[in-house]
Amino acid sequence: MKTADFDFALPPERIAQAPARPRDSARLLRVDGDTLGDFLVRDLPDLLQPGDLLVFNDTRVIPAQLDAMRGAARIGITLHKALPDGDWMAFARNARRLQQGDTLTFGEGVEAAIVARDGGEVRLRFRVEGGSLDQALQKVGRMPLPPYIRRSGNVAEDRQDYQTMFARESGAVAAPTAGLHFTPELIERLKAKGIGHATVTLHVGAGTFLPVTAEETQDHRMHAETGVIDAATAETINAARARGGRIVAVGSTSMRLMESAADEAGRVHPFHGETAIFITPGYRFRVPDLMLTNFHLPRSTLFMLVSAFAGLDRMKRAYAHAIAGGYRFYSYGDACLLSKAP
Repeated sequence: MKTADFDFALPPERIAQAPARPRDSARLLRVDGDTLGDFLVRDLPDLLQPGDLLVFNDTRVIPAQLDAMRGAARIGITLHKALPDGDWMAFARNARRLQQGDTLTFGEGVEAAIVARDGGEVRLRFRVEGGSLDQALQKVGRMPLPPYIRRSGNVAEDRQDYQTMFARESGAVAAPTAGLHFTPELIERLKAKGIGHATVTLHVGAGTFLPVTAEETQDHRMHAETGVIDAATAETINAARARGGRIVAVGSTSMRLMESAADEAGRVHPFHGETAIFITPGYRFRVPDLMLTNFHLPRSTLFMLVSAFAGLDRMKRAYAHAIAGGYRFYSYGDACLLSKAP
């Protein structure tokens, strides 16, 4: 398909700059076939059924945006992927000034050697004086907000706002934003209705923000991300399906990881590794029946995924309804609940 097929016009004022407060007061657009319904996220207990299972991503966002110095030159660094040996891949601004063997300093006793450079991407090997790299990043890093969220400096509220209530496994450099809408109170109300939840881990990379520059979707290449589904969680998902419950993927990250771990019959298996799955219309979904997700950027892999799940024409009509109705878009915006197209 043409990337242009997934384009639409979005007024800038529809881009949310802060989350709804409280979180579950965000608006929710229900897309069920050709029927659209306007709700709030806190209405979910009435929109789902006893036996349904919500699957969340429990990755934790690290403060991955860093300011480095190489001599007198200031270099902007965004970490995007941890490597098995402890090195990090990162995008670098002013990368042309960097060479293999250079040392970057970040303050607070944190340094990193440039192990390799390929265009605007570098491989970093950190040296930390005392404590762990995670602790150091909390001191010298900023939350890696998407570029469409405008900030001047480090806003303290983002440390909490850009983290879901399920955040446990550190390693993401972008939030699984569909999970941002949930509160402990909402989870308790869902449980009281017999609606369960489970968590998987997919460490979201900065590649999620990279635009699709290819004219044909088949020519786009996804960045690989690391994910984990343990045996107990796989069995929880399979058992819910076997009982007739519906699987609700909370966000594109949970969706892509479950699909990566499923066999042709739709049974989810334990998974530990990388996935670069790229889902576009024509893909046959094997696991989820419903999807809760935010409103995504035009021409993005995320809008392609939801169009594959619910239908491109339906999603374009839904987005037109949301824009006309004042819904808030992107990471800090509102949500939609999608039924799978037949």
